[in-house]
Amino acid sequence: MKRNIQSIRGMNDYLPATTKIWQKIELILKNVISSYGFHEIRTPILEKTILFNRAIGVITDVVEKEMYTFNDRNNESITLRPENTASCVRACIEHGLLRNNNEQRLWYLGQMFRYERPQKCRYRQFYQFGVEVFGLSDFYIEIELILIVSRLWKIFGIDKVLNLELNSIGSLETRIKYRSILIKFFECNKNKLDNESKSRIYSNPLRILDSKNQDIQNLLNDAPKLFNYIDSKSKFHFKDLCNLLDLVGVKYYINQRLIRGLDYYNDTVFEWVTDTFGLKKTICAGGRYDNLIKELGGKKTPAIGFAIGMERLILLIQETNPKFIENFSEIDIYFASFCNKNNKHIAIMISEKIRDSFPSLRLFIDYSCNNLKKQLSQANKQGAKIVLILGENEIQKNQITIKNLYTKIQKTISQEKVILYISKLLY
Repeated sequence: MKRNIQSIRGMNDYLPATTKIWQKIELILKNVISSYGFHEIRTPILEKTILFNRAIGVITDVVEKEMYTFNDRNNESITLRPENTASCVRACIEHGLLRNNNEQRLWYLGQMFRYERPQKCRYRQFYQFGVEVFGLSDFYIEIELILIVSRLWKIFGIDKVLNLELNSIGSLETRIKYRSILIKFFECNKNKLDNESKSRIYSNPLRILDSKNQDIQNLLNDAPKLFNYIDSKSKFHFKDLCNLLDLVGVKYYINQRLIRGLDYYNDTVFEWVTDTFGLKKTICAGGRYDNLIKELGGKKTPAIGFAIGMERLILLIQETNPKFIENFSEIDIYFASFCNKNNKHIAIMISEKIRDSFPSLRLFIDYSCNNLKKQLSQANKQGAKIVLILGENEIQKNQITIKNLYTKIQKTISQEKVILYISKLLY
Protein backbone atom coordinates (compact mmCIF):
# COMPACT_ATOMS: atom_id res chain seq x y z
CA MET A 1 0.00 0.00 0.00
CA LYS A 2 1.38 3.41 -0.97
CA ARG A 3 2.14 5.84 1.84
CA ASN A 4 0.34 9.17 1.87
CA ILE A 5 2.42 12.13 0.74
CA GLN A 6 2.73 14.79 3.44
CA SER A 7 3.71 18.45 3.29
CA ILE A 8 7.33 19.52 3.75
CA ARG A 9 8.34 20.02 7.38
CA GLY A 10 7.83 23.62 8.45
CA MET A 11 5.51 24.40 5.52
CA ASN A 12 1.91 24.35 6.64
CA ASP A 13 -1.52 23.96 5.08
CA TYR A 14 -4.12 26.50 6.19
CA LEU A 15 -7.60 24.98 5.95
CA PRO A 16 -10.93 26.86 5.60
CA ALA A 17 -11.50 27.09 9.38
CA THR A 18 -8.19 28.98 9.60
CA THR A 19 -8.18 30.93 6.34
CA LYS A 20 -11.41 32.71 7.27
CA ILE A 21 -9.51 34.21 10.23
CA TRP A 22 -6.59 35.13 7.98
CA GLN A 23 -8.95 36.81 5.52
CA LYS A 24 -10.53 38.96 8.19
CA ILE A 25 -7.15 40.13 9.49
CA GLU A 26 -5.74 40.62 5.99
CA LEU A 27 -8.74 42.76 5.01
CA ILE A 28 -8.14 45.07 7.98
CA LEU A 29 -4.43 45.34 7.19
CA LYS A 30 -5.18 46.25 3.56
CA ASN A 31 -7.92 48.74 4.42
CA VAL A 32 -5.84 50.57 7.04
CA ILE A 33 -2.67 50.81 4.94
CA SER A 34 -4.67 51.90 1.87
CA SER A 35 -6.29 54.68 3.92
CA TYR A 36 -2.78 56.15 4.39
CA GLY A 37 -2.16 56.28 0.64
CA PHE A 38 -0.09 53.13 0.15
CA HIS A 39 -0.25 50.88 -2.93
CA GLU A 40 0.29 47.14 -3.30
CA ILE A 41 3.36 45.64 -4.95
CA ARG A 42 3.77 41.93 -5.81
CA THR A 43 7.22 40.49 -6.45
CA PRO A 44 8.35 37.00 -7.52
CA ILE A 45 8.95 34.35 -4.88
CA LEU A 46 12.19 33.41 -6.67
CA GLU A 47 15.04 35.89 -7.13
CA LYS A 48 18.66 35.72 -8.19
CA THR A 49 20.79 34.76 -5.18
CA ILE A 50 23.11 37.71 -5.68
CA LEU A 51 20.26 40.06 -4.77
CA PHE A 52 20.07 38.79 -1.19
CA ASN A 53 23.84 38.38 -0.86
CA ARG A 54 24.34 42.05 -1.70
CA ALA A 55 21.33 43.39 0.20
CA ILE A 56 21.25 41.35 3.40
CA GLY A 57 25.00 40.77 3.79
CA VAL A 58 26.92 37.58 3.15
CA ILE A 59 27.97 37.24 6.81
CA THR A 60 24.49 36.97 8.31
CA ASP A 61 22.48 34.03 9.61
CA VAL A 62 19.97 34.46 6.79
CA VAL A 63 22.52 34.15 3.98
CA GLU A 64 24.91 31.74 5.70
CA LYS A 65 22.39 29.26 7.11
CA GLU A 66 18.77 29.91 6.20
CA MET A 67 18.28 30.57 2.49
CA TYR A 68 16.76 28.03 0.11
CA THR A 69 19.28 28.34 -2.72
CA PHE A 70 19.77 26.11 -5.75
CA ASN A 71 20.87 26.23 -9.38
CA ASP A 72 18.23 26.25 -12.10
CA ARG A 73 18.52 24.49 -15.47
CA ASN A 74 20.70 27.30 -16.79
CA ASN A 75 23.02 26.73 -13.82
CA GLU A 76 22.13 30.15 -12.37
CA SER A 77 21.91 30.39 -8.59
CA ILE A 78 18.41 31.36 -7.48
CA THR A 79 16.83 31.69 -4.05
CA LEU A 80 13.37 31.54 -2.52
CA ARG A 81 12.97 35.00 -1.03
CA PRO A 82 13.82 35.06 2.72
CA GLU A 83 12.43 38.62 3.00
CA ASN A 84 10.86 41.11 0.60
CA THR A 85 12.58 44.46 1.10
CA ALA A 86 15.40 43.57 -1.30
CA SER A 87 12.85 42.38 -3.88
CA CYS A 88 10.87 45.63 -3.61
CA VAL A 89 14.05 47.68 -4.09
CA ARG A 90 15.06 45.55 -7.08
CA ALA A 91 11.60 46.00 -8.64
CA CYS A 92 11.61 49.77 -8.14
CA ILE A 93 15.06 50.15 -9.71
CA GLU A 94 14.26 47.79 -12.58
CA HIS A 95 11.01 49.55 -13.52
CA GLY A 96 12.20 53.12 -12.96
CA LEU A 97 9.88 53.91 -10.06
CA LEU A 98 12.59 55.86 -8.25
CA ARG A 99 13.64 58.15 -11.10
CA ASN A 100 14.05 61.78 -9.99
CA ASN A 101 13.74 60.62 -6.37
CA ASN A 102 10.06 59.85 -6.87
CA GLU A 103 8.32 59.05 -3.60
CA GLN A 104 6.88 55.54 -3.39
CA ARG A 105 4.67 54.10 -0.64
CA LEU A 106 4.24 50.37 -1.10
CA TRP A 107 2.80 47.40 0.78
CA TYR A 108 2.94 43.65 0.21
CA LEU A 109 1.62 40.41 1.63
CA GLY A 110 3.13 37.05 0.81
CA GLN A 111 5.25 34.00 1.59
CA MET A 112 8.89 34.08 2.66
CA PHE A 113 11.21 31.09 3.10
CA ARG A 114 13.97 30.37 5.60
CA TYR A 115 15.50 27.02 6.46
CA GLU A 116 15.18 27.12 10.26
CA ARG A 117 14.27 24.56 12.89
CA PRO A 118 10.45 24.62 12.86
CA GLN A 119 8.83 25.64 16.14
CA LYS A 120 5.81 27.56 17.35
CA CYS A 121 5.41 30.69 15.17
CA ARG A 122 8.68 30.01 13.34
CA TYR A 123 8.24 28.09 10.10
CA ARG A 124 10.21 27.46 6.93
CA GLN A 125 7.46 28.98 4.84
CA PHE A 126 5.91 31.96 6.58
CA TYR A 127 3.86 35.00 5.65
CA GLN A 128 4.74 38.66 6.06
CA PHE A 129 2.73 41.84 5.66
CA GLY A 130 5.18 44.61 4.91
CA VAL A 131 5.46 48.28 4.04
CA GLU A 132 8.27 50.09 2.19
CA VAL A 133 8.62 53.86 1.68
CA PHE A 134 11.17 55.39 -0.71
CA GLY A 135 12.17 59.03 -1.12
CA LEU A 136 11.51 60.48 2.36
CA SER A 137 14.41 61.24 4.69
CA ASP A 138 12.82 63.07 7.62
CA PHE A 139 11.45 61.50 10.81
CA TYR A 140 7.81 62.32 9.98
CA ILE A 141 7.47 59.22 7.82
CA GLU A 142 8.93 57.17 10.68
CA ILE A 143 6.23 58.56 12.95
CA GLU A 144 3.56 57.73 10.39
CA LEU A 145 4.68 54.11 10.09
CA ILE A 146 4.71 53.74 13.86
CA LEU A 147 1.23 55.28 14.07
CA ILE A 148 -0.05 52.91 11.38
CA VAL A 149 1.14 49.88 13.32
CA SER A 150 -0.17 51.30 16.61
CA ARG A 151 -3.58 51.77 14.98
CA LEU A 152 -3.57 48.16 13.81
CA TRP A 153 -2.79 46.88 17.31
CA LYS A 154 -5.74 48.85 18.71
CA ILE A 155 -8.11 47.51 16.05
CA PHE A 156 -6.98 43.94 16.80
CA GLY A 157 -7.27 44.59 20.55
CA ILE A 158 -3.66 43.60 21.28
CA ASP A 159 -2.10 47.00 22.01
CA LYS A 160 -1.84 46.23 25.74
CA VAL A 161 0.37 43.15 25.19
CA LEU A 162 2.86 44.76 22.78
CA ASN A 163 5.74 47.09 23.56
CA LEU A 164 7.55 49.34 21.09
CA GLU A 165 11.36 49.25 21.30
CA LEU A 166 13.45 51.87 19.50
CA ASN A 167 17.11 52.51 18.83
CA SER A 168 19.40 54.46 16.52
CA ILE A 169 22.30 52.53 15.04
CA GLY A 170 23.71 55.57 13.23
CA SER A 171 25.34 55.62 9.83
CA LEU A 172 27.38 52.90 8.15
CA GLU A 173 30.55 54.89 8.89
CA THR A 174 29.60 55.05 12.57
CA ARG A 175 29.14 51.30 12.77
CA ILE A 176 32.48 50.62 11.10
CA LYS A 177 34.22 52.63 13.85
CA TYR A 178 32.10 51.04 16.57
CA ARG A 179 32.78 47.59 15.15
CA SER A 180 36.51 47.85 15.84
CA ILE A 181 35.83 49.02 19.40
CA LEU A 182 33.40 46.16 19.98
CA ILE A 183 35.87 43.59 18.64
CA LYS A 184 38.47 44.73 21.20
CA PHE A 185 35.90 44.34 23.99
CA PHE A 186 34.99 40.81 22.92
CA GLU A 187 38.66 39.88 22.50
CA CYS A 188 39.24 40.84 26.12
CA ASN A 189 36.22 38.75 27.21
CA LYS A 190 36.55 35.85 24.81
CA ASN A 191 36.48 33.26 27.61
CA LYS A 192 32.99 34.47 28.57
CA LEU A 193 31.49 34.01 25.10
CA ASP A 194 29.63 30.95 23.83
CA ASN A 195 30.77 29.23 20.65
CA GLU A 196 28.27 31.02 18.42
CA SER A 197 29.38 34.44 19.69
CA LYS A 198 33.06 33.51 19.33
CA SER A 199 32.45 32.69 15.68
CA ARG A 200 31.01 36.18 15.15
CA ILE A 201 33.72 38.28 16.81
CA TYR A 202 35.43 39.18 13.54
CA SER A 203 32.74 38.38 10.98
CA ASN A 204 29.74 40.21 12.46
CA PRO A 205 30.32 41.34 16.07
CA LEU A 206 27.18 43.50 16.21
CA ARG A 207 25.05 40.35 15.94
CA ILE A 208 26.34 39.33 19.38
CA LEU A 209 24.42 42.28 20.85
CA ASP A 210 21.08 40.51 20.37
CA SER A 211 22.26 37.09 21.57
CA LYS A 212 19.56 35.10 23.36
CA ASN A 213 22.16 33.74 25.83
CA GLN A 214 21.51 35.42 29.19
CA ASP A 215 25.20 35.16 30.18
CA ILE A 216 26.10 37.11 27.04
CA GLN A 217 23.44 39.69 27.84
CA ASN A 218 24.91 40.12 31.32
CA LEU A 219 28.37 40.59 29.81
CA LEU A 220 27.00 43.25 27.46
CA ASN A 221 26.12 45.45 30.43
CA ASP A 222 29.80 46.41 30.45
CA ALA A 223 30.19 46.65 26.66
CA PRO A 224 30.61 50.03 24.91
CA LYS A 225 27.23 51.39 23.76
CA LEU A 226 26.72 52.06 20.05
CA PHE A 227 24.60 55.13 20.78
CA ASN A 228 27.62 56.83 22.38
CA TYR A 229 29.49 56.64 19.09
CA ILE A 230 26.88 57.72 16.54
CA ASP A 231 27.25 61.13 14.87
CA SER A 232 25.37 64.24 15.95
CA LYS A 233 23.09 64.21 12.89
CA SER A 234 21.80 60.74 13.79
CA LYS A 235 21.40 61.73 17.44
CA PHE A 236 19.33 64.82 16.61
CA HIS A 237 17.20 62.80 14.18
CA PHE A 238 16.48 60.22 16.86
CA LYS A 239 15.78 62.91 19.49
CA ASP A 240 13.24 64.60 17.18
CA LEU A 241 11.57 61.23 16.57
CA CYS A 242 11.25 60.50 20.30
CA ASN A 243 9.96 64.00 21.05
CA LEU A 244 7.19 63.66 18.47
CA LEU A 245 6.29 60.18 19.75
CA ASP A 246 5.90 61.74 23.20
CA LEU A 247 3.72 64.46 21.70
CA VAL A 248 1.35 62.02 19.97
CA GLY A 249 1.22 59.77 23.03
CA VAL A 250 2.95 56.65 21.70
CA LYS A 251 4.75 54.76 24.47
CA TYR A 252 8.18 53.33 23.68
CA TYR A 253 11.35 51.98 25.26
CA ILE A 254 14.84 52.82 24.00
CA ASN A 255 16.71 49.54 23.68
CA GLN A 256 20.36 50.28 22.92
CA ARG A 257 21.02 46.62 22.08
CA LEU A 258 18.45 46.60 19.30
CA ILE A 259 20.34 46.46 15.99
CA ARG A 260 18.19 44.28 13.65
CA GLY A 261 19.66 41.21 12.00
CA LEU A 262 20.19 42.48 8.44
CA ASP A 263 23.16 44.57 7.32
CA TYR A 264 21.26 47.16 5.31
CA TYR A 265 19.75 49.12 8.24
CA ASN A 266 20.89 52.56 9.43
CA ASP A 267 19.74 55.14 11.98
CA THR A 268 16.23 54.37 13.30
CA VAL A 269 15.33 50.73 13.97
CA PHE A 270 12.27 49.49 15.86
CA GLU A 271 10.43 46.38 16.99
CA TRP A 272 7.12 45.55 18.65
CA VAL A 273 7.69 42.71 21.10
CA THR A 274 5.56 40.62 23.42
CA ASP A 275 6.25 38.09 26.16
CA THR A 276 2.79 36.52 25.83
CA PHE A 277 4.28 33.30 24.44
CA GLY A 278 6.56 32.82 27.47
CA LEU A 279 9.61 34.09 25.62
CA LYS A 280 10.14 37.54 24.16
CA LYS A 281 8.90 37.44 20.56
CA THR A 282 8.98 40.08 17.85
CA ILE A 283 5.69 40.62 16.02
CA CYS A 284 6.69 43.58 13.85
CA ALA A 285 10.12 45.01 13.01
CA GLY A 286 11.66 47.54 10.71
CA GLY A 287 13.80 50.60 10.26
CA ARG A 288 15.70 52.85 7.87
CA TYR A 289 17.88 51.53 5.05
CA ASP A 290 19.06 54.61 3.17
CA ASN A 291 22.06 52.92 1.50
CA LEU A 292 20.37 49.81 0.10
CA ILE A 293 19.07 51.28 -3.16
CA LYS A 294 22.55 52.54 -4.11
CA GLU A 295 24.04 49.18 -3.09
CA LEU A 296 21.67 47.45 -5.52
CA GLY A 297 22.48 49.75 -8.44
CA GLY A 298 20.18 52.75 -8.05
CA LYS A 299 20.84 56.29 -6.90
CA LYS A 300 21.13 56.91 -3.17
CA THR A 301 17.56 57.20 -1.94
CA PRO A 302 16.22 57.41 1.61
CA ALA A 303 14.07 54.43 2.55
CA ILE A 304 12.27 52.90 5.49
CA GLY A 305 9.95 49.96 6.06
CA PHE A 306 8.59 47.33 8.41
CA ALA A 307 7.25 43.79 8.25
CA ILE A 308 4.70 41.95 10.41
CA GLY A 309 4.95 38.20 10.90
CA MET A 310 1.44 37.00 10.08
CA GLU A 311 1.58 33.67 11.94
CA ARG A 312 2.74 35.37 15.12
CA LEU A 313 0.17 38.16 14.76
CA ILE A 314 -2.72 35.73 14.32
CA LEU A 315 -1.62 33.54 17.22
CA LEU A 316 -1.26 36.61 19.45
CA ILE A 317 -4.81 37.73 18.59
CA GLN A 318 -6.17 34.22 19.23
CA GLU A 319 -4.46 33.97 22.62
CA THR A 320 -5.05 37.48 23.95
CA ASN A 321 -8.24 38.68 22.23
CA PRO A 322 -10.26 35.59 21.20
CA LYS A 323 -13.46 37.68 20.96
CA PHE A 324 -12.00 39.32 17.86
CA ILE A 325 -12.00 35.89 16.21
CA GLU A 326 -15.31 34.72 17.71
CA ASN A 327 -17.17 37.76 16.40
CA PHE A 328 -16.31 36.83 12.85
CA SER A 329 -19.31 36.35 10.54
CA GLU A 330 -18.81 34.03 7.58
CA ILE A 331 -22.01 34.96 5.74
CA ASP A 332 -24.76 37.60 5.70
CA ILE A 333 -27.74 35.58 4.45
CA TYR A 334 -28.46 31.90 4.98
CA PHE A 335 -31.06 30.41 2.65
CA ALA A 336 -32.92 27.46 4.21
CA SER A 337 -35.37 25.46 2.11
CA PHE A 338 -37.25 22.19 2.28
CA CYS A 339 -35.91 19.13 0.53
CA ASN A 340 -37.55 18.98 -2.88
CA LYS A 341 -36.36 20.03 -6.32
CA ASN A 342 -38.93 22.79 -6.79
CA ASN A 343 -37.94 24.53 -3.56
CA LYS A 344 -34.23 24.36 -4.42
CA HIS A 345 -34.86 25.69 -7.93
CA ILE A 346 -36.79 28.69 -6.62
CA ALA A 347 -34.17 29.28 -3.87
CA ILE A 348 -31.46 29.50 -6.54
CA MET A 349 -33.44 31.96 -8.69
CA ILE A 350 -34.26 34.22 -5.71
CA SER A 351 -30.62 34.07 -4.53
CA GLU A 352 -29.30 35.18 -7.92
CA LYS A 353 -31.66 38.19 -7.92
CA ILE A 354 -30.40 39.11 -4.44
CA ARG A 355 -26.78 38.81 -5.60
CA ASP A 356 -27.55 41.03 -8.60
CA SER A 357 -28.91 43.73 -6.29
CA PHE A 358 -26.33 43.33 -3.48
CA PRO A 359 -23.05 42.02 -4.99
CA SER A 360 -21.09 42.45 -1.74
CA LEU A 361 -23.45 40.33 0.38
CA ARG A 362 -22.35 36.81 1.27
CA LEU A 363 -25.27 34.47 0.62
CA PHE A 364 -25.21 30.73 1.33
CA ILE A 365 -27.81 28.24 0.09
CA ASP A 366 -28.29 25.09 2.16
CA TYR A 367 -28.69 22.24 -0.34
CA SER A 368 -28.94 19.56 2.34
CA CYS A 369 -32.09 17.70 3.26
CA ASN A 370 -31.72 18.58 6.95
CA ASN A 371 -34.83 19.69 8.79
CA LEU A 372 -35.42 23.39 9.41
CA LYS A 373 -34.15 23.25 13.00
CA LYS A 374 -30.76 21.90 11.87
CA GLN A 375 -30.52 24.45 9.08
CA LEU A 376 -31.24 27.32 11.50
CA SER A 377 -28.62 25.93 13.88
CA GLN A 378 -26.07 25.92 11.07
CA ALA A 379 -27.00 29.51 10.17
CA ASN A 380 -26.24 30.57 13.74
CA LYS A 381 -22.90 28.76 13.72
CA GLN A 382 -21.84 30.61 10.58
CA GLY A 383 -22.81 33.97 12.07
CA ALA A 384 -25.53 34.76 9.54
CA LYS A 385 -27.43 37.98 10.02
CA ILE A 386 -30.69 36.85 8.44
CA VAL A 387 -32.22 33.58 7.27
CA LEU A 388 -34.50 33.17 4.28
CA ILE A 389 -36.95 30.27 4.69
CA LEU A 390 -38.69 28.67 1.74
CA GLY A 391 -41.17 25.98 2.80
CA GLU A 392 -44.23 24.39 1.21
CA ASN A 393 -46.60 27.13 2.43
CA GLU A 394 -44.31 29.86 1.07
CA ILE A 395 -44.07 28.12 -2.32
CA GLN A 396 -47.86 27.77 -2.63
CA LYS A 397 -48.44 31.45 -1.80
CA ASN A 398 -45.44 32.82 -3.71
CA GLN A 399 -43.99 34.09 -0.42
CA ILE A 400 -40.78 33.84 1.58
CA THR A 401 -40.09 34.06 5.33
CA ILE A 402 -37.26 36.28 6.54
CA LYS A 403 -35.87 35.84 10.07
CA ASN A 404 -33.53 38.35 11.69
CA LEU A 405 -31.19 36.22 13.81
CA TYR A 406 -30.14 39.20 15.93
CA THR A 407 -33.64 40.39 16.93
CA LYS A 408 -35.32 36.95 16.45
CA ILE A 409 -38.13 38.73 14.58
CA GLN A 410 -39.42 36.98 11.47
CA LYS A 411 -41.85 38.06 8.79
CA THR A 412 -43.43 36.38 5.79
CA ILE A 413 -43.57 38.58 2.68
CA SER A 414 -44.17 38.33 -1.05
CA GLN A 415 -41.17 37.02 -2.99
CA GLU A 416 -41.31 40.17 -5.16
CA LYS A 417 -40.59 42.33 -2.09
CA VAL A 418 -37.55 40.37 -0.85
CA ILE A 419 -35.00 42.81 -2.34
CA LEU A 420 -36.68 45.83 -0.70
CA TYR A 421 -36.98 44.07 2.66
CA ILE A 422 -33.33 42.95 2.71
CA SER A 423 -32.30 46.49 1.88
CA LYS A 424 -34.16 47.78 4.95
CA LEU A 425 -32.66 45.10 7.19
CA LEU A 426 -28.99 45.33 6.13
CA TYR A 427 -28.49 48.85 4.77
